[in-house]
Amino acid sequence: MKRYLFIVCLLCLGLPVSGQQMPANPREGCVAEYDPAIDYFPQKTTVDYATGFAVDYFGSYKLVRVISPFPGAAVEDGLTYALVQCGTPVPADLPPDTRIIEVPVDRVITMSTTFLPHLVALDVLESLVGVDSLLYTNTPEVLALGEAGALVEVGFGSSISMETVIAAEPDVVIANASGSPEYDAAPVLEDAGIPVVISADYVEQSPLGRAEWLKFTALFYNEEAAANEVFEGIATRYEELRRFVRTSAAPPRYDRVLWGSFSSYSSAWYIPGDRTYVAQLLRDAGMGYVLDHAPEAQGFAGSFPVDFETAYDAGLDAPLWIPDWFGVNSLADLLAQDERYADFAALQNGDVFTAGARVNANGGNDYFESGALYADRVLADLVEINFGGVLTDGGLTYFKKLD
Repeated sequence: MKRYLFIVCLLCLGLPVSGQQMPANPREGCVAEYDPAIDYFPQKTTVDYATGFAVDYFGSYKLVRVISPFPGAAVEDGLTYALVQCGTPVPADLPPDTRIIEVPVDRVITMSTTFLPHLVALDVLESLVGVDSLLYTNTPEVLALGEAGALVEVGFGSSISMETVIAAEPDVVIANASGSPEYDAAPVLEDAGIPVVISADYVEQSPLGRAEWLKFTALFYNEEAAANEVFEGIATRYEELRRFVRTSAAPPRYDRVLWGSFSSYSSAWYIPGDRTYVAQLLRDAGMGYVLDHAPEAQGFAGSFPVDFETAYDAGLDAPLWIPDWFGVNSLADLLAQDERYADFAALQNGDVFTAGARVNANGGNDYFESGALYADRVLADLVEINFGGVLTDGGLTYFKKLD
């Protein structure tokens, strides 16, 4: 009778019984009786849009490669993680410098707000024990945990509070990398023996590529099935919007947009290269953008600086302007920055929008948080702007029109 109850318990947890195949990826608990003949991850994922990570499955572990951990990374900068199912042995033939992470993880600290919507979408938010800071967070469920005192704040980059991290006892810390070790949290964490995983979602240059990093996060929870379902919905909606733009009988309102604003801090106006996330979004929404044919834009996966006069001359007659959102809530705010903005046709016609509709009191912008995952919602905003209310759901999520 006890043996029967033990087997039933294992099946309830999704864990294998010797000689039996797994019904689903184990989402909690450890394997009690390892069987090398069992595939412990029957629910797998594939990477279709993202270029920065890849995964291969090997029965009781997954080999995950972060190909470009930061912009401009060389081949040798890539990282490899072996995600080993808890209760199974660590394989002996792993590639050199492979980091070992036991999955599924139970306690996680995140060092970027873009990871937070992943945890909500995968229904694993209970694993979150700490964040870098709640100041710039918009995800309501995370803010609720913070208000309840369920989260610690560990700080930023290399200034991270190791005492706080160690006390929180995380299974893993998920962070970004800049390529400058003196500024990054990873070297400090690794020196202290804290498992750290580098997620490079922000390096991706396509909207769906960024969104697909949901699958990367899911690998650490064995939640491939949930990630596949959520991402399929996002990608399907995104492709439907692209198809609408290509086939719509209604003409677009704007053939060209002036993107960004002049920065007094850097004395430059930054224009997206034609291989950037922004350029792809604008193209998919049926828009070109000012200076998209400039030599500097061709084949460039970053933003390039121009002086005010260059942007002014090129964008003076652009029918739409999407300036930088920070500190800008009205047309008057823009004019206070530079009175020459009054000459722009878009401002004169009232066709000025910013990605500042969901900004918290500290300047944390949800466009960079949940918008990184829900690329379909970002594109829906731009299509709504460009085609003037033709979408059935209407309204805007991340963008707003300035008055």
